[in-house]
Amino acid sequence: MRIPSARPGVVFPMDNRPLLVFFTSRRSGPARRMESLLAHIARKERDNLAVKKVDIDERPDLAERFRIGAAPALALVIDKRVVARLEGRVTTPRIEEMLDVHLRAAAVA
Repeated sequence: MRIPSARPGVVFPMDNRPLLVFFTSRRSGPARRMESLLAHIARKERDNLAVKKVDIDERPDLAERFRIGAAPALALVIDKRVVARLEGRVTTPRIEEMLDVHLRAAAVA
């Protein structure tokens, strides 16, 4: 599964699912290595979570808006608010832990 990229002029069309934004860069080896694990998470959580990819070199406006200084970074958006973020290369268990806490809370609300 390919992670959709943010298009110029489009922030993010929101549906009711929480949104995991993956900030990447072609120049970042760690970010490129994380792409496959993010694709796996996108497949696994497709009913509960939208996943979008943002290249910080192509969309510096979004990197600034989300206060992202370097790739890779992840931001979890629920109800149009960033509720969690992870910076640097992280493992699947660490991402899943962050998602579990917030997706369970969103499902209860």
